Amino acid sequence: MPFHFEDKPALVAYVTCGDPDIATTREVILAAIEAGARVIELGVPFSDPVADGPVIQRASERALRAGATLAGVLALVKSLRAKTEVPLVLFSYFNPVLQMGLEKFGGAAKAAGADGVLITDLTPEEAGDYRRDMSARGLDTIFLAAPTSTDERLAIIAKATSGFLYLISRTGVTGAKDQLADELPALARRVRRVTELPLAIGFGISLPGHVSVLGGLADAAVVGSALVEEIERAGSVDAAAAALAARIKLLKGAATAGMSRREPKA
Repeated sequence: MPFHFEDKPALVAYVTCGDPDIATTREVILAAIEAGARVIELGVPFSDPVADGPVIQRASERALRAGATLAGVLALVKSLRAKTEVPLVLFSYFNPVLQMGLEKFGGAAKAAGADGVLITDLTPEEAGDYRRDMSARGLDTIFLAAPTSTDERLAIIAKATSGFLYLISRTGVTGAKDQLADELPALARRVRRVTELPLAIGFGISLPGHVSVLGGLADAAVVGSALVEEIERAGSVDAAAAALAARIKLLKGAATAGMSRREPKA
């Protein structure tokens, strides 16, 4: 079922779970929700995060050293679900899911209260069993589309996707950038031609100006590395939660201002 984003662009907040520990992750996520995040992506730490830049790589390393596991992330989902109805999306590489087993993972994710799953390195062609297991449990399967995707490829990705489609704003790995790619508007239009699902744009989104621009292109803006970096710099749980909330509010303000500018005058 498609996600419903009332305020556009809604903010999707990514956090690497277990960085620096699960208790901190729980508090910063609740702070992000209170500040206005409309979807939470719970990053499952992995030893070889090939799609991620240095900030999230370091976060995964810290989380793994602290003992973070997929089972621990699922327990965190359950704890968060008792506190909030905001959609929770598990964001993982395929190996941890495969190691747990698709059926076991799907059942545990549903029981914990997750809404969907995004596997960064799983392609639609290889995702038949995974999609069937997730669909049988009412979990959305969110896939990534990239600037290098052909129109034919975008149609295949869109057909395999449910919930919302995640569009990578540029080639390369995750990480905050100063500017959005010049080709992004044309890329977003190409995606819109092949799906009616909500469109979320991520990779490199970190500044209020980015969010304001995305309001005319997408339903949601995904912010990851900029938030993870706030946690990395913080010296305590309270400081991390406060820093994340402040960044979310800043970006939320840009989204609201941008939406107001786009509304027709009476």
